[in-house]
Amino acid sequence: MNIRVLGAHGSDLLVNGPTSPHICRSVGFLVNEELMVDAGTLASGLTLDEQKRITHILLSHLHLDHVKGIPPLVDNMSGRVDHQIVVASLPSVLVGLQKHVFNDLVFPNFFHLPKSQYAMLRGEELEPKREWRLPGRVRVTPIPVNHTVETAGFIIQDDEVAWIYSGDTYVTETLWQEAARIPNLKGVFIEVSFPDSMKDMASRSKHLTPTLLAHEYRKIGKPDLPLYVYHMKPTVRDQIIDEIRHLDIPHVTILTEGQEVNF
Repeated sequence: MNIRVLGAHGSDLLVNGPTSPHICRSVGFLVNEELMVDAGTLASGLTLDEQKRITHILLSHLHLDHVKGIPPLVDNMSGRVDHQIVVASLPSVLVGLQKHVFNDLVFPNFFHLPKSQYAMLRGEELEPKREWRLPGRVRVTPIPVNHTVETAGFIIQDDEVAWIYSGDTYVTETLWQEAARIPNLKGVFIEVSFPDSMKDMASRSKHLTPTLLAHEYRKIGKPDLPLYVYHMKPTVRDQIIDEIRHLDIPHVTILTEGQEVNF
């Protein structure tokens, strides 16, 4: 399973890198060239031909940094593809997406345009803990996690491998209990948004810090499981990275834009 990192951060910002500026983009992961896992960055990270291959978008929750890439995608794809793009999420997320984004005020409602029977977007309601099968081999199971709005993490797998995507979360339990039972689990993507010095902000906004990350990761009970960190707020990115380096986790990768992960 191939995962392309289009966006790895909790916001967008141009930051100074060691040799040149680096653009931090909101979270978005392209799986096997067809499935988007969250869509904070989408059209701005892909060519037109790459966008045409997208058939499904999986949303963990409704917050803007996870959905804002969808409007430019449908704008680009309108009249250029002959398939619907399936947006799959919890029912409350699909309702909110049409109420607050695709509402014909903020943006045209492409769940009904250009014609209701051939709309560009089609919603697919996901039920917590119930497996959803995409065309082909990929299967997704949403697991509720602990955030300020209704949010799901995901178990994403095919016949050979599985990986975990935490979504935005604070201290949670069920996702890690499920992860511990997966025999072919190859990696876990866990968010970290703030450094430990901002633990009060993390608690109020229901996000993780490096210390909490280590606590959550160890609940899985697989100390050699590769850990991939994303959703860092760009303004405190360096602090978070420094703190993660001091954690006693042997296989940890700080994700950044342009990376690929293969399981």
